[in-house]
Amino acid sequence: MSRERIIGGEPVDREEDLTQLSLRPKVLAEYIGQKELRGKLKVTLDAARQRGETAEHILFYGPPGLGKTTLAHIIANEMGSKLFATAGPALQRTGDLMGILTNLKEGDILFIDEIHRLSPVIEEFMYPAMEDFKVDFVVDKGAFAKVINVPLKRFTLIGATTRAGMLSSPLRDRFGLYYHIDFYPPEDLAQIIIRSAGLLETEIDQEAALRIAQCSRGTPRIANRLLRRVRDYAAVKADGVIGEEIAVRALDAEGVDALGLDNLDRKLLQVIIEYYKGGPVGIEALGATLNEEVDTLVDMVEPYLLKIGFIQRTRRGRMASPEAVKHLGIEPSADNQQSLF
Repeated sequence: MSRERIIGGEPVDREEDLTQLSLRPKVLAEYIGQKELRGKLKVTLDAARQRGETAEHILFYGPPGLGKTTLAHIIANEMGSKLFATAGPALQRTGDLMGILTNLKEGDILFIDEIHRLSPVIEEFMYPAMEDFKVDFVVDKGAFAKVINVPLKRFTLIGATTRAGMLSSPLRDRFGLYYHIDFYPPEDLAQIIIRSAGLLETEIDQEAALRIAQCSRGTPRIANRLLRRVRDYAAVKADGVIGEEIAVRALDAEGVDALGLDNLDRKLLQVIIEYYKGGPVGIEALGATLNEEVDTLVDMVEPYLLKIGFIQRTRRGRMASPEAVKHLGIEPSADNQQSLF
C-alpha cells in the first residue's frame, strides 16, 4: 500500500497490532457478529472435544480486518491448544516449515496467514503433512540423495486468505472446513466499539458508537482504529467522553465521510465519473491515473465500494453507479449523463 489509510483493512504498524491483540475476544462467547459462522464453528469444536480429537483443518477467507486471525486464536483457546502463527511469504524453504511442523505437539494449531502466497514447493510439502501427518524430507543431493519419512503429531492447520481464488485446488481440497467471513452490519460493529471502549477505559454513548460503526466499512479492525482516533480527539478537544457530536467532528478531521469513504475512495470515484465519463475503465488505467498500485485498488479500495454499490465491475472495466454520483454531489455532464443514468 502506497500510503497509510485510516480506513484500510490492513494493520498500519506493530503498535496497532499490539492494540488489536489486547482488544481481541478470547472465546467464542465473547465474539460479536458472524452468528452463522459462530454456530457452525461451535458445533465443530464441541464435537472434536467430545471425541478427544483435533479439529479438522480450517480455511478462513474474506477481506482483511474481519477477524480471521482472531478466530484462529479463539479456536486455540477453545481447544486448549497452543497456536503457532506464521505467514505464507515467510516460508521460503522446506527446512523452515520442517522445523515448525516437527515442533508441533498433539493438538497444536498452526496458523498460516496469507496462505495463498505459499510457494509451490512449500505447498506440495504441506500435502502429506495435512493428510497423513507425515513429511518426506530429502537429504543430500544426486546419487547420495535419500528420503527420510518423518511422522508428525496430529495438528490442526488454520489458513487465512483474502484471495481464496488464488489457492490451488489440491491445497483447497485438503481443508475440511471452509468459512467465508463477510462484512459486519453497523449494529454488530457498534457492539464491538462499545466493548473495545470499555477495555480502553473510555466512555462512549450508543449514538456515537453507531456513528463510528457506520463509517467503519463493515470491518472491526477499522472500527477499533477509528475509535482510538476519536478517543484521542475527545481527550484533547472535549472532556474525554465520546458523544455523537464529538465523534462526527473527529471523523471529519480524519477525512472520513458518513459512509466511511476517505480521500482515495472519493478520488477513485471522481476519476471514473469525470475523467472516464462514468466508465467502463480498466483497473490498470485507473492505477496509472491515480498513481496507485493496482493491488491496492483491488484489495483495499474496491471491495467496499462494490459492497455498497458505488462501482460495478464489468468485462470492459469499472463503472461508477448513479448512487456514487449523488453521494459525491457531482453534476453529470452532457457527455457522461447517459452512461451514468
